Amino acid sequence: MSIWRLRKANHHSKLFDHGAFAVADVFDKKKRSQIMSKIRGKNTSPEKLLQAILRGLGFKAERHRSDLPGSPDVVLLKQKAVLFTNGCFWHGHKNCLRAALPTTNRSFWKRKIEGNKRRDERQKRLLRKNGWKVLTFWTCKQLTKEVVLARLRRIGRHTNRKRK
Repeated sequence: MSIWRLRKANHHSKLFDHGAFAVADVFDKKKRSQIMSKIRGKNTSPEKLLQAILRGLGFKAERHRSDLPGSPDVVLLKQKAVLFTNGCFWHGHKNCLRAALPTTNRSFWKRKIEGNKRRDERQKRLLRKNGWKVLTFWTCKQLTKEVVLARLRRIGRHTNRKRK
């Protein structure tokens, strides 16, 4: 299958198992280091979009509560729900092309991403144990008002929002 057909293929197809599809780096080491240094963990575009959607739906949300496991991106106190916006690469989104490991220093990246996944699961487990509902939004999925509302309805916590 050509690389073009791979890119056109549904990125959640069973064809792509995490770590099975490698990507060669097109940048030299110095340029890649410069690019990676600019990646931030807070106040990312997907987080800001999620916050704006929630505000538009009438939810009052807090951000980055460091007193909760995983310091969730968004916390809905009334609904006792936490929301994470995960980057597919950094959090090892299963069956996603964006989660493909680089071909260089592969063992490092595999350890790093697997460690991130274990940490994420541990934090979610702690949150659920303490009565929190946990939702994860992936950057490869389109984030719309309808998607957010459907996900909140699924956890049964949509009744406390203001009607618009």
